[in-house]
This record gives sequence, C-alpha cells and structure tokens, in this order.
Amino acid sequence: AAMELPPSHYPATRAAALAAAFVCYRRGSPGRGLALRAVRRAVRQGIDGVGTKYHLELVLEDILDKDRTVNCTAEVLYHLSKTTAPDVQFTIEGELKNADEADDIFYNRIKSLEKELVAENIPDSHGNVSPEMEPIRLLACAASGYVIWQNSTENTKFQLAQIKHVKQVKRSDEYLEFDYTILLHEMVSQEIIPWQMTVLWHPRHSVQVTQDSQQPKHISE
Repeated sequence: AAMELPPSHYPATRAAALAAAFVCYRRGSPGRGLALRAVRRAVRQGIDGVGTKYHLELVLEDILDKDRTVNCTAEVLYHLSKTTAPDVQFTIEGELKNADEADDIFYNRIKSLEKELVAENIPDSHGNVSPEMEPIRLLACAASGYVIWQNSTENTKFQLAQIKHVKQVKRSDEYLEFDYTILLHEMVSQEIIPWQMTVLWHPRHSVQVTQDSQQPKHISE
C-alpha cells in the first residue's frame, strides 16, 4: 500500500537527500553542482519481501547559481538487505545549466599546472571557498554523491561537510585523478565521518569514484 507523506517529514527528507546526492553524482562536474532546494511531494510504498520505495517530486538548485532550479522526479528503493545500495532512478524536467565551458576551463587549468594541485580545508572555517577551489569542491560534491548513495539506508541523511585534504595524482593518460579526504555529516546521528575517495574525471566523461573507504574518526579532530 502507498501512503502520502508530508514533504517535511524526516523519512521524506532523508529519501530526498539521497536522491539529490545521486543526481549530483550522475550529472555533476567541476562546472556544475546540484543541491536539494525543496521536497514537493513524497509517497512511501512498502513492497513485500523487497523493501520500501519512495516516489518523490523535488526541486533542485544549482550550487553556484541558487536562482537556477529544475524540477526532478525520483524513485528511491531501500532494500530489506542492508548490504545492497538503494536503487535510485530520476528524471529531470527542464534544462540543466550547460557546464561544458566551465569544465573545459578547469580541465585545461589543471592540465597546465607545473606541479600537482594540493589543497585543504574547503570550505575554510568561515565557510568560504575561493573561486579557484570551487571546481574542486563541485567535483567532490559529485563524487561524494556516489559515497552517499552506496552507504545510505532509510535511517541516514548524509551531506558533504568539508574537504579536509585533496591532492592531484599524476597520470599518463588524459584523465584527471584526485585523492580526497572528505568529512561527511550524518544528520541523524550528528556524526562527522572522515572518508577517503579516489576520483577520476575527464570533461567528456562522468565522474568516477574508483576507490573509497571510511577512515578512523580521529582524523577529523
């Protein structure tokens, strides 16, 4: 049986946060980040022997241009078996901002560096991100969407809190590779969880997380 939920209820906002993170992973890049603006509608449906499915209507905003929004419908299926990542499907209504130019500018800038990029604490303690680090943050947003998707259950709500450290890894091919240590904020338990992720990216391909692992807590202290 399906049940309409008030959009502000925790189960609806948790499923919506996961859906938004997944969309950001699939459609985000150094030139474009997407975040959840609002939940318009949420329906929860129990499926016997399978799990719980949420049918969602969302509004997503562009991280760099908050006036720019798109509507999105999504389905999130949380499996009974906790070892399986949720199934997420989505449809975006309307056009996302074209990120090709911004992506190419970032790609060429990194490719032309004398030595590999290294940075830490993005945003800084005042919440600021320098313009040249914004693409590094947006790339982390997309990549963290993968980590959030893989580790979400019906009772979690993750968001990227900060990049603790990022370093570019030298490659002989056309891809850019970055090794990130991020802090994920789990909003239900209020835990801050350090996570390592290796990210591959090229302007003509989507973001890939080739390796990721939860790190011991004491790193964040």
